Amino acid sequence: MNRYILHGGLILSFDAANPVLTDMAILVEDGKVRQLASLDAFSSMECERIDVDGKILMPGLINAHHHFYSTLVTGLGKAAPSKDFNEVLNNLWWRLDKKLLAEDNYISALISALTAVRKGTTTIIDHHASPFSAKGSLHQVATAVKEAGIRASLCYEISDRDGEAICQEGIEENTEWIITCNANPDEQLKGLFGMHAAFTLGDKSLGKIAEQVQSLNCGTHIHAAEAESDQRYNIEHYGKRVVERLNDFGLINANSILAHGVHLNPKEMMLVAEKGAAIVTNPQSNLNNAVGIADVCKMVELGVTVGLGTDAMIVNMLEELRVGLWAQHLKQNDPSKGFMEIANTLLKNNPAIAQKYWGAGHGTIAEGSPADIIVVDYDPHTPLDANTWMGHVIFGLSQARVDATICAGKVLMWDGELLLDIDEQAIKARSRELAAALWDRF
Repeated sequence: MNRYILHGGLILSFDAANPVLTDMAILVEDGKVRQLASLDAFSSMECERIDVDGKILMPGLINAHHHFYSTLVTGLGKAAPSKDFNEVLNNLWWRLDKKLLAEDNYISALISALTAVRKGTTTIIDHHASPFSAKGSLHQVATAVKEAGIRASLCYEISDRDGEAICQEGIEENTEWIITCNANPDEQLKGLFGMHAAFTLGDKSLGKIAEQVQSLNCGTHIHAAEAESDQRYNIEHYGKRVVERLNDFGLINANSILAHGVHLNPKEMMLVAEKGAAIVTNPQSNLNNAVGIADVCKMVELGVTVGLGTDAMIVNMLEELRVGLWAQHLKQNDPSKGFMEIANTLLKNNPAIAQKYWGAGHGTIAEGSPADIIVVDYDPHTPLDANTWMGHVIFGLSQARVDATICAGKVLMWDGELLLDIDEQAIKARSRELAAALWDRF
């Protein structure tokens, strides 16, 4: 089915000029939105017509910072209690990633990607770590992404914490992946050069990474000042704050993503804005780890493009958006502040970030944009128009069911049922087996 018409629903386009389209149908052809017009305008066209019956049509949602590899931790109760973020890393995540095997990398990504389909997320910018199964790990994740039918930008998390040889393997994994992406263009898959964080990378490693980033002319993806300890370590050991140190190595550019940014100061924010990089806030993760709340209002004031990610806490972007708003109210100590700043992270800025990698129109419904579309079962009980649509997304649509998910014109889910050549129950059964074995190794 490479050509069909979606009609009968209200369209939220995520296009600032025309955010709400009424009495319009969408012609999907060869994975693109070819035309937006009244249904009558297509009367002479021979193709399937799909009536969404008064539901909401929206662009597929984008998650700008995620970790597929953490999927198998759900329910794990073996990690020791942690009094701060560094102990969370040592007691949970750095113990986990050391134990991941090749099939774990694949099944973690596949389970997470299928869940994303169910929640209406069609694009994920991921950050992977499996230090003792690093080689080929991004291809393992990519296989899962392809099978689920979504899009993803992948990178490998380089760190010095497991020694120089493991660090070098991470550099090689990123390099090989980006070369592969450049040589074999695939609209589902893109690549960035991943790093864990400035506090786990010495100058020697940053220098090696910088050489590769410059040679490949690529973007970077790194955790930046997630906890105050990141800043403290860099100041004590290098006499520089996180963003200043990364920038001195040329590791912040217009295609870079700095995740979290909870403890960046205004000077660092302005430097990020000057470079054209994006900061991706992850509110639920930051609250869960008690590291603080990013000052999204200040970032926006200083010209930073701020996106929204889940840091693998969930894959439901509308839930993350809601929590982000409550968190910003608390951060600003004012329940009237932060609405537009937070709403724009998902509805405007995540599309802008994704467009750097996938091209114009990504994350919107407009003529020529990718046909990444979701259908949400939402019948508004108050007026939904160009003035109120953002409020409906946060306070109404976020509580509604995603009925259908389409990516590149391919229907991945319809009426809540996956339409993929995948045995989801068998995959979940295998996931339980792998998780149990992983927990035994933990």
